[in-house]
Amino acid sequence: MTTDIDRPERLHGLDALRAGALLLGVVLHASLAFFPQQIWIVADDSRSIAAAGLFFAIHLFRMTAFFLIAGLFAHMMLARRGWLSFAKDRVLRITGPLTAFWFPVMVGIVGALIWTSYVNGLVVPGAPPPPPPTYDWTNVPLTHLWFLYVLTLFYAAVLILRAPFAILDKDGGWGRVVDGVTGALIGPWTPAVLAAPLALALYLDPKWIAFFAVPTPDAGLVPHTASLVGFGMAFGLGFLLDRRRDLLNRIAAWTPLFLAIAVVSGAAAYSLAGGPKITPMVELTDEKAIAAAVTALAVYASAFAAMGLCLRFLSGQSAIRRYLADASYWVYILHLPLVMLAQVWVQDWAGPWWLKLGGVSLGVFAVCLITYELLIRHSFMGRWLNGRRVPWRKARPVAAVPAE
Repeated sequence: MTTDIDRPERLHGLDALRAGALLLGVVLHASLAFFPQQIWIVADDSRSIAAAGLFFAIHLFRMTAFFLIAGLFAHMMLARRGWLSFAKDRVLRITGPLTAFWFPVMVGIVGALIWTSYVNGLVVPGAPPPPPPTYDWTNVPLTHLWFLYVLTLFYAAVLILRAPFAILDKDGGWGRVVDGVTGALIGPWTPAVLAAPLALALYLDPKWIAFFAVPTPDAGLVPHTASLVGFGMAFGLGFLLDRRRDLLNRIAAWTPLFLAIAVVSGAAAYSLAGGPKITPMVELTDEKAIAAAVTALAVYASAFAAMGLCLRFLSGQSAIRRYLADASYWVYILHLPLVMLAQVWVQDWAGPWWLKLGGVSLGVFAVCLITYELLIRHSFMGRWLNGRRVPWRKARPVAAVPAE
């Protein structure tokens, strides 16, 4: 096995994990239409408990792993560019797309909602439309772009919290202490250590739905406490890991154990949640405490298992993986309205759920990748979203044939 963990070049395995976390969002959202009970605006005629199981498995680790990698790359950029250049870049490439694409995404989501309402007879042509919902800072819909908002908060927190240490730590003493603590955190005990504060936050949340693991902060400008704890600890640890790249080898070595813990605790968490049950656990019962502890352990064990697998098996260079890594940001921004429209389109078609899920996912992937190649990758949009614009390949000149 060869890796580039110890080299200063691009970390291909972690790039692959970040891209996979974003691309799996397409499958995740596509699966919602096939749950046994309706929890999404589209309810397909073909449903299965397996669709809920697929959703749970992906949702358990996906965004926690993403924030873990995001924290590591944040420190890498901050160390290379300095705080001012880092802040400008993050405002441009993270906060900028949030403000630019939020409205078009909302238009697409509302369009899908109107279409499915007509298809299912919930809206009669000619009848007055229902009153529009009212929004304020407590419930503004961030849609699937919520991760950009949360990333903005984390970047701001990093700059604020880091400033006094950067000023006072002239001889590197604090840095050595932090690096020592980071080293002590990484080992077979890492998921359990991180799970403790998350489990407490989940346990104290009266609106916690166990099936959804870490709550998705997709509504309101103040994220759930459990979301800030769960994703924030992953981001913070990732930030510290970039200072100790040698610990990535330790994570890779413990991958089999992390994977075993993830499978066992994940299955237990699904069972304790009651499957795709969306009733909140309100009361502070022993049952809720156990479910919170097991779910928190499964969240971090699965995230570190995914990280270790990518470090072990995807650390080599690959043109295809690099292309998908570049495209994944655009794919994730664009995909949700397309998924919803495709779900409405196929909801009453005959066929098994898995075939329709695959068709929706592949169709959306195709549209997103085509638009990425034609509109984004080679234009100023590529420089905006990916930090670089890839020029179109020029035709190679044909060598002149010497005259005889």
